[in-house]
Amino acid sequence: MKPIQVMLFATLRELAGGQKSIEIKLPDGATVLDLKAEVTRHYPGLQTAMQTVLVAVNREYAFDDVVLKEGAEVALFPPVSGGSASEYPELLAITDDEIDINALLDQITLPSTGAAAVFSGMVRGITQRDPPHETLYLEYEAYRPMAEAVMRQIAGEMRQKWPSLEGIAMVQRVGRLYPRTPTVLIACTAAHRDTGVFEAARYGIDRLKEIVPIWKREVGPKGAVWVEGEHIPRPSR
Repeated sequence: MKPIQVMLFATLRELAGGQKSIEIKLPDGATVLDLKAEVTRHYPGLQTAMQTVLVAVNREYAFDDVVLKEGAEVALFPPVSGGSASEYPELLAITDDEIDINALLDQITLPSTGAAAVFSGMVRGITQRDPPHETLYLEYEAYRPMAEAVMRQIAGEMRQKWPSLEGIAMVQRVGRLYPRTPTVLIACTAAHRDTGVFEAARYGIDRLKEIVPIWKREVGPKGAVWVEGEHIPRPSR
């Protein structure tokens, strides 16, 4: 039997009594599927969550048939709400610090830059739909090393789709954030405005919300709830 340290995030951590990591013993040759079964056996409160849980091994999404080796970095998390190096500037980060839009834009602006598209999401204090409610604050958390690796993947996808892009910034803030506070920034620069900067920025935020392991806990007057996504990665064929 070999011990496997498993990190837990968001709702999974809460369902396991607040533990950030657990130790699971598995026989040699055990797979991700075996791990999920053993976690459910030791933590019955996670049984329902195991139906949609995502697994990362060594900071990459892993599927049921992946064999776990001793010393592997393993993480379990709910659905979230590698690219090649570039000669152009990229700023991809998870941060606890306040987002300074002007400073970030300056870092991805070149002498040849003539256009920039910037998207910034922020905490909404009053939601008018789905259903109407008030938000006192949001608490963001991320599986930081993997999140930044997936951001690099997205930046690579953006460059492949829009080769004329110059700089790319993708920054997500974590921690407790109050209404009217910027939470995320996607910025793209290029020589001209008609070379895809608008479309690339939209693509960047949509992909970040879809696949980057970041979660938010919404706290309102009536209590708190984790907001989870619906995207479940599938093995590539």
